[in-house]
Amino acid sequence: MPDVTKTVSDGAIDAQNAVVAAEIAPKPGKSEKTRSLWGDAWADLRRSWIFLTSSVLIFILLLITFFPGWFTSADPILGDLAKHYLQKPKLGNVGSPDWLGYDQQGRSVYARVIYGTRASVAVGFGTTVVVTLLGGLMGMIAGYFGGVVDSILSRLTDVFFGIPFLLGTMVVLNSFQDRTPWVVIGALGFFGWTQIARVMRGAVITTKQADYVHAAKALGASTPRIMFRHILPNTLAPVIVVATISLGVYIGAEATLSFLGLGLNGVSWGNDISDGGNQIRVAQWIMLYPSIMLSITVLAFIMLGEAVRNALDPKMR
Repeated sequence: MPDVTKTVSDGAIDAQNAVVAAEIAPKPGKSEKTRSLWGDAWADLRRSWIFLTSSVLIFILLLITFFPGWFTSADPILGDLAKHYLQKPKLGNVGSPDWLGYDQQGRSVYARVIYGTRASVAVGFGTTVVVTLLGGLMGMIAGYFGGVVDSILSRLTDVFFGIPFLLGTMVVLNSFQDRTPWVVIGALGFFGWTQIARVMRGAVITTKQADYVHAAKALGASTPRIMFRHILPNTLAPVIVVATISLGVYIGAEATLSFLGLGLNGVSWGNDISDGGNQIRVAQWIMLYPSIMLSITVLAFIMLGEAVRNALDPKMR
Protein backbone atom coordinates (compact mmCIF):
# COMPACT_ATOMS: atom_id res chain seq x y z
CA MET A 1 0.00 0.00 0.00
CA PRO A 2 1.44 3.43 -0.83
CA ASP A 3 1.96 5.85 2.00
CA VAL A 4 -1.13 8.05 1.73
CA THR A 5 0.08 10.53 4.34
CA LYS A 6 3.37 11.11 2.51
CA THR A 7 1.60 11.54 -0.82
CA VAL A 8 -0.77 14.13 0.63
CA SER A 9 2.15 15.93 2.29
CA ASP A 10 4.13 16.05 -0.95
CA GLY A 11 1.10 17.38 -2.80
CA ALA A 12 0.63 20.11 -0.24
CA ILE A 13 4.28 21.13 -0.53
CA ASP A 14 4.05 21.25 -4.30
CA ALA A 15 0.93 23.40 -4.12
CA GLN A 16 2.61 25.74 -1.64
CA ASN A 17 5.68 26.06 -3.88
CA ALA A 18 3.43 26.83 -6.83
CA VAL A 19 1.73 29.62 -4.88
CA VAL A 20 5.08 31.11 -3.83
CA ALA A 21 6.39 30.95 -7.38
CA ALA A 22 3.29 32.68 -8.64
CA GLU A 23 3.71 35.45 -6.08
CA ILE A 24 7.36 36.19 -6.87
CA ALA A 25 6.91 35.90 -10.62
CA PRO A 26 6.79 39.25 -12.47
CA LYS A 27 3.30 40.50 -13.05
CA PRO A 28 2.21 40.49 -16.68
CA GLY A 29 2.30 43.97 -18.10
CA LYS A 30 2.49 45.72 -21.38
CA SER A 31 4.82 43.94 -23.73
CA GLU A 32 7.87 45.99 -24.60
CA LYS A 33 8.12 46.98 -28.19
CA THR A 34 11.17 45.74 -30.03
CA ARG A 35 13.29 48.72 -30.99
CA SER A 36 14.30 49.17 -34.60
CA LEU A 37 17.85 49.84 -35.77
CA TRP A 38 17.24 53.58 -35.63
CA GLY A 39 15.62 53.40 -32.20
CA ASP A 40 18.50 51.35 -30.86
CA ALA A 41 21.00 53.73 -32.44
CA TRP A 42 19.27 56.76 -30.89
CA ALA A 43 19.39 55.11 -27.47
CA ASP A 44 23.14 54.59 -27.89
CA LEU A 45 23.72 58.13 -29.16
CA ARG A 46 22.04 59.68 -26.13
CA ARG A 47 24.59 57.93 -23.92
CA SER A 48 27.60 58.95 -26.02
CA TRP A 49 29.59 61.97 -24.81
CA ILE A 50 31.10 62.30 -28.28
CA PHE A 51 27.65 62.72 -29.81
CA LEU A 52 26.48 65.15 -27.13
CA THR A 53 29.62 67.30 -27.38
CA SER A 54 29.59 67.43 -31.17
CA SER A 55 25.83 68.16 -31.21
CA VAL A 56 26.27 71.16 -28.90
CA LEU A 57 29.11 72.52 -31.05
CA ILE A 58 27.14 72.03 -34.27
CA PHE A 59 24.06 73.67 -32.74
CA ILE A 60 26.13 76.74 -31.86
CA LEU A 61 27.62 76.80 -35.36
CA LEU A 62 24.15 76.64 -36.90
CA LEU A 63 23.01 79.54 -34.72
CA ILE A 64 25.98 81.56 -35.91
CA THR A 65 25.23 80.57 -39.51
CA PHE A 66 21.58 81.61 -39.51
CA PHE A 67 21.74 84.47 -37.02
CA PRO A 68 25.18 86.12 -37.20
CA GLY A 69 23.67 89.41 -36.09
CA TRP A 70 23.04 87.89 -32.67
CA PHE A 71 26.78 87.59 -32.09
CA THR A 72 28.19 90.78 -33.59
CA SER A 73 26.94 94.09 -34.94
CA ALA A 74 30.16 94.91 -36.78
CA ASP A 75 30.46 94.85 -40.57
CA PRO A 76 32.82 92.10 -41.77
CA ILE A 77 33.61 93.90 -45.05
CA LEU A 78 33.92 97.59 -44.24
CA GLY A 79 36.86 98.70 -42.13
CA ASP A 80 38.56 101.85 -40.88
CA LEU A 81 42.11 101.58 -42.13
CA ALA A 82 43.33 104.77 -40.44
CA LYS A 83 41.88 103.87 -37.05
CA HIS A 84 42.11 100.09 -36.78
CA TYR A 85 45.09 99.07 -38.91
CA LEU A 86 46.50 95.86 -37.33
CA GLN A 87 45.03 96.79 -33.94
CA LYS A 88 45.77 94.09 -31.39
CA PRO A 89 43.01 91.99 -29.78
CA LYS A 90 41.40 93.18 -26.58
CA LEU A 91 40.52 89.82 -25.07
CA GLY A 92 38.77 91.43 -22.13
CA ASN A 93 36.08 92.92 -24.37
CA VAL A 94 34.27 89.68 -25.07
CA GLY A 95 31.89 89.96 -28.02
CA SER A 96 32.94 93.47 -29.04
CA PRO A 97 34.27 94.19 -32.56
CA ASP A 98 37.81 94.66 -31.20
CA TRP A 99 37.72 91.43 -29.17
CA LEU A 100 39.93 89.51 -31.64
CA GLY A 101 41.69 92.52 -33.13
CA TYR A 102 41.65 93.98 -36.64
CA ASP A 103 43.33 93.00 -39.90
CA GLN A 104 45.51 94.98 -42.30
CA GLN A 105 42.43 96.62 -43.82
CA GLY A 106 40.97 97.72 -40.50
CA ARG A 107 38.23 95.06 -40.49
CA SER A 108 37.08 93.30 -37.33
CA VAL A 109 38.55 89.80 -37.16
CA TYR A 110 35.75 88.72 -34.84
CA ALA A 111 33.08 89.85 -37.31
CA ARG A 112 34.83 88.05 -40.16
CA VAL A 113 35.09 84.86 -38.11
CA ILE A 114 31.37 85.00 -37.35
CA TYR A 115 30.27 85.70 -40.92
CA GLY A 116 32.81 83.27 -42.32
CA THR A 117 30.95 80.50 -40.51
CA ARG A 118 27.94 81.01 -42.79
CA ALA A 119 29.97 80.54 -45.95
CA SER A 120 31.88 77.45 -44.80
CA VAL A 121 28.91 75.66 -43.23
CA ALA A 122 26.66 76.46 -46.21
CA VAL A 123 29.20 75.03 -48.66
CA GLY A 124 29.70 71.96 -46.47
CA PHE A 125 26.00 71.19 -46.15
CA GLY A 126 25.25 71.97 -49.78
CA THR A 127 28.05 69.75 -51.07
CA THR A 128 27.01 66.92 -48.78
CA VAL A 129 23.44 67.06 -50.10
CA VAL A 130 24.65 67.05 -53.71
CA VAL A 131 27.08 64.13 -53.32
CA THR A 132 24.58 62.11 -51.26
CA LEU A 133 21.81 62.47 -53.84
CA LEU A 134 24.04 61.96 -56.87
CA GLY A 135 26.22 59.21 -55.43
CA GLY A 136 23.29 57.48 -53.74
CA LEU A 137 21.29 57.38 -56.97
CA MET A 138 24.24 56.12 -59.02
CA GLY A 139 25.09 53.45 -56.47
CA MET A 140 21.49 52.29 -56.12
CA ILE A 141 21.00 51.92 -59.87
CA ALA A 142 24.31 50.09 -60.29
CA GLY A 143 23.74 47.75 -57.36
CA TYR A 144 20.11 46.91 -58.12
CA PHE A 145 20.24 46.28 -61.87
CA GLY A 146 23.75 44.81 -62.03
CA GLY A 147 25.07 43.41 -65.29
CA VAL A 148 25.90 45.89 -68.03
CA VAL A 149 24.42 48.84 -66.10
CA ASP A 150 26.62 48.04 -63.10
CA SER A 151 29.70 47.68 -65.29
CA ILE A 152 29.17 51.03 -67.02
CA LEU A 153 28.43 52.98 -63.85
CA SER A 154 31.25 51.28 -61.94
CA ARG A 155 33.77 52.19 -64.65
CA LEU A 156 32.45 55.76 -64.64
CA THR A 157 32.90 55.85 -60.88
CA ASP A 158 36.45 54.55 -61.22
CA VAL A 159 37.26 57.31 -63.72
CA PHE A 160 36.07 60.05 -61.35
CA PHE A 161 37.67 58.30 -58.40
CA GLY A 162 41.01 58.42 -60.19
CA ILE A 163 40.88 62.21 -60.57
CA PRO A 164 42.51 63.98 -57.59
CA PHE A 165 39.66 65.61 -55.72
CA LEU A 166 41.20 69.01 -54.99
CA LEU A 167 43.05 69.20 -58.30
CA GLY A 168 39.92 68.55 -60.33
CA THR A 169 37.96 71.07 -58.28
CA MET A 170 40.68 73.69 -58.74
CA VAL A 171 40.65 73.22 -62.51
CA VAL A 172 36.87 73.72 -62.63
CA LEU A 173 36.81 76.73 -60.29
CA ASN A 174 39.68 78.38 -62.16
CA SER A 175 37.35 78.86 -65.13
CA PHE A 176 34.90 80.96 -63.08
CA GLN A 177 35.47 84.62 -62.25
CA ASP A 178 32.55 84.93 -59.83
CA ARG A 179 32.86 81.97 -57.48
CA THR A 180 29.62 82.03 -55.52
CA PRO A 181 28.73 79.34 -52.96
CA TRP A 182 26.64 77.55 -55.60
CA VAL A 183 29.60 77.37 -57.97
CA VAL A 184 31.85 75.96 -55.25
CA ILE A 185 29.18 73.46 -54.19
CA GLY A 186 28.74 72.31 -57.77
CA ALA A 187 32.49 71.87 -58.30
CA LEU A 188 33.00 69.95 -55.05
CA GLY A 189 29.93 67.79 -55.67
CA PHE A 190 30.98 67.01 -59.24
CA PHE A 191 34.14 65.26 -58.00
CA GLY A 192 33.03 64.13 -54.55
CA TRP A 193 30.17 61.66 -55.19
CA THR A 194 32.27 58.56 -55.86
CA GLN A 195 32.68 57.34 -52.27
CA ILE A 196 28.95 57.56 -51.55
CA ALA A 197 28.24 55.69 -54.79
CA ARG A 198 30.52 52.82 -53.81
CA VAL A 199 29.06 52.56 -50.33
CA MET A 200 25.49 52.61 -51.64
CA ARG A 201 26.25 50.05 -54.37
CA GLY A 202 27.66 47.57 -51.86
CA ALA A 203 24.73 48.06 -49.48
CA VAL A 204 22.17 47.57 -52.27
CA ILE A 205 23.85 44.40 -53.54
CA THR A 206 23.60 42.92 -50.04
CA THR A 207 20.06 44.14 -49.35
CA LYS A 208 18.47 43.03 -52.62
CA GLN A 209 19.15 39.39 -51.68
CA ALA A 210 16.88 39.67 -48.62
CA ASP A 211 13.68 37.61 -48.42
CA TYR A 212 11.39 40.63 -48.19
CA VAL A 213 12.75 41.95 -51.50
CA HIS A 214 12.09 38.60 -53.19
CA ALA A 215 8.61 38.57 -51.65
CA ALA A 216 7.89 42.06 -52.99
CA LYS A 217 8.97 40.96 -56.47
CA ALA A 218 6.78 37.86 -56.24
CA LEU A 219 3.78 40.01 -55.31
CA GLY A 220 4.31 42.12 -58.43
CA ALA A 221 5.72 45.29 -56.86
CA SER A 222 7.15 47.74 -59.39
CA THR A 223 10.88 48.41 -59.61
CA PRO A 224 10.67 51.99 -58.24
CA ARG A 225 8.58 50.76 -55.30
CA ILE A 226 11.05 48.02 -54.48
CA MET A 227 14.01 50.38 -54.74
CA PHE A 228 12.62 53.30 -52.74
CA ARG A 229 10.23 51.50 -50.37
CA HIS A 230 12.11 48.32 -49.50
CA ILE A 231 15.79 48.76 -50.39
CA LEU A 232 16.51 52.45 -49.75
CA PRO A 233 15.42 52.56 -46.06
CA ASN A 234 17.62 49.54 -45.31
CA THR A 235 20.72 50.96 -46.99
CA LEU A 236 20.73 54.47 -45.52
CA ALA A 237 22.77 53.70 -42.40
CA PRO A 238 26.24 53.43 -44.01
CA VAL A 239 25.46 56.31 -46.37
CA ILE A 240 24.51 58.60 -43.48
CA VAL A 241 27.74 57.74 -41.66
CA VAL A 242 29.92 58.53 -44.69
CA ALA A 243 27.98 61.72 -45.48
CA THR A 244 28.29 63.02 -41.91
CA ILE A 245 32.05 62.50 -41.81
CA SER A 246 32.44 63.91 -45.33
CA LEU A 247 30.64 67.12 -44.34
CA GLY A 248 33.60 68.16 -42.23
CA VAL A 249 35.95 67.20 -45.05
CA TYR A 250 34.10 69.46 -47.51
CA ILE A 251 34.28 72.38 -45.10
CA GLY A 252 38.03 71.87 -44.91
CA ALA A 253 38.21 71.55 -48.70
CA GLU A 254 36.39 74.87 -49.17
CA ALA A 255 38.82 76.58 -46.78
CA THR A 256 41.76 75.05 -48.66
CA LEU A 257 40.46 76.29 -52.00
CA SER A 258 39.86 79.77 -50.57
CA PHE A 259 43.36 79.78 -49.09
CA LEU A 260 44.74 79.03 -52.56
CA GLY A 261 42.66 81.84 -54.08
CA LEU A 262 40.25 79.53 -55.90
CA GLY A 263 37.39 79.42 -53.39
CA LEU A 264 34.70 81.89 -52.43
CA ASN A 265 35.10 85.53 -53.36
CA GLY A 266 33.39 86.79 -50.21
CA VAL A 267 34.03 86.38 -46.50
CA SER A 268 35.57 83.00 -45.81
CA TRP A 269 37.86 81.44 -43.23
CA GLY A 270 40.19 80.30 -45.99
CA ASN A 271 40.54 83.83 -47.36
CA ASP A 272 41.27 85.21 -43.90
CA ILE A 273 43.86 82.50 -43.20
CA SER A 274 45.52 83.34 -46.52
CA ASP A 275 45.54 87.07 -45.72
CA GLY A 276 46.83 86.41 -42.24
CA GLY A 277 49.73 84.38 -43.58
CA ASN A 278 51.20 87.53 -45.11
CA GLN A 279 51.12 89.29 -41.71
CA ILE A 280 52.03 86.34 -39.50
CA ARG A 281 55.15 88.00 -38.10
CA VAL A 282 53.41 91.14 -36.89
CA ALA A 283 49.72 90.14 -36.54
CA GLN A 284 49.34 86.46 -35.79
CA TRP A 285 45.72 86.86 -34.66
CA ILE A 286 44.50 87.45 -38.22
CA MET A 287 45.28 83.83 -39.11
CA LEU A 288 44.96 82.27 -35.65
CA TYR A 289 41.26 82.72 -34.90
CA PRO A 290 39.84 81.63 -38.29
CA SER A 291 42.11 78.59 -38.06
CA ILE A 292 40.74 77.72 -34.61
CA MET A 293 37.14 78.04 -35.79
CA LEU A 294 37.86 75.92 -38.86
CA SER A 295 39.48 73.21 -36.74
CA ILE A 296 36.60 73.17 -34.24
CA THR A 297 34.00 72.95 -37.03
CA VAL A 298 35.71 70.11 -38.89
CA LEU A 299 36.34 68.25 -35.64
CA ALA A 300 32.69 68.61 -34.57
CA PHE A 301 31.34 67.03 -37.74
CA ILE A 302 33.93 64.25 -37.76
CA MET A 303 33.09 63.47 -34.13
CA LEU A 304 29.40 63.38 -35.01
CA GLY A 305 30.11 60.98 -37.86
CA GLU A 306 32.15 58.71 -35.60
CA ALA A 307 29.37 58.64 -33.01
CA VAL A 308 26.76 57.80 -35.64
CA ARG A 309 29.01 55.08 -37.07
CA ASN A 310 29.47 53.49 -33.67
CA ALA A 311 25.72 53.55 -33.06
CA LEU A 312 24.67 52.15 -36.45
CA ASP A 313 27.39 49.52 -36.88
CA PRO A 314 26.61 46.36 -34.86
CA LYS A 315 30.25 45.32 -35.03
CA MET A 316 31.25 48.40 -33.00
CA ARG A 317 29.12 47.41 -29.99
